[in-house]
Amino acid sequence: MSVRVWRPGYELDLGSILRPLQRGGGDPTYGRTPGGAVFRATNTPCGPGTLAVRRVGGEVHAEAWGEGAEWLLDGLPALLGVADDPSDFQAHHDIVAEARRRMPGLRLGSTGRVWDLLVPSILEQKVTGREAFRSFRELCLRFGVVAPGPMPLRVPPTPKALMSITDWEWHKAGVDGARRRALIAAAQVAGRLEKAAELKGAEGRALLRKVPGIGVWTAAEVAQRAWGDPDAVSFGDYHIPGNVGYALVGKPLDDAGMYEVLAPYAPQRQRAVRYIEATGITKPRRGPRFSPRDYRAM
Repeated sequence: MSVRVWRPGYELDLGSILRPLQRGGGDPTYGRTPGGAVFRATNTPCGPGTLAVRRVGGEVHAEAWGEGAEWLLDGLPALLGVADDPSDFQAHHDIVAEARRRMPGLRLGSTGRVWDLLVPSILEQKVTGREAFRSFRELCLRFGVVAPGPMPLRVPPTPKALMSITDWEWHKAGVDGARRRALIAAAQVAGRLEKAAELKGAEGRALLRKVPGIGVWTAAEVAQRAWGDPDAVSFGDYHIPGNVGYALVGKPLDDAGMYEVLAPYAPQRQRAVRYIEATGITKPRRGPRFSPRDYRAM
């Protein structure tokens, strides 16, 4: 085990920063303790590693295990938003201004790595969250390694492990052909895709979108987490345009409408979305729920 104590020079809301890294309540790569520590298991350039972070007064205490321990501790400040600068953000709606006032510790963190975020993001394409979370959990449990450290977690499958999965195993995990092809295409060039986290911004997103099956939505989902992209909005999402529209203009919007209403926030449109999400305001649920499909039964 390696340890690090770090004192951020800004207000820090640990929960709001790390929450986007959790993929559902049963995420086998993510855990919490009753004492408030957050655990995350991940692949690093040095090998698998697990990081645990918790607040102790004005300090962040971190512990790490495995081959990637030192790499994870070195990246702790970036993970907790040290490179993010919200100082020049201007709220153009009262609800956004109020959310910002109430949550001064909300920052956009950066994991610095693409692959572990790309796998669940592709799995979440055009299916319900419940379906995607189940598939991610099964792939991690069956093709990821046991995470180092005291918490029973799993590390996401590496590109090599993912490319070894047979058709029957994909089917058993509930992954349809389109998402399977996108995952395999990404795995074949995974090393090159890590450069997106160095390029950042629109250039980094464009690099990800060169892979067949990765579009605007998936690239944005990765960019938000891998390099804390403040302008990467998840256009094409089933819920976000409606929620943003209901919060800002009192009615659900489509992608075109959300693009228009968020235009004044560029180049920090995703930061505005995060503030809106923090309010908990969502569009009314009047229609039937989207029914999940079980590909394992097909």
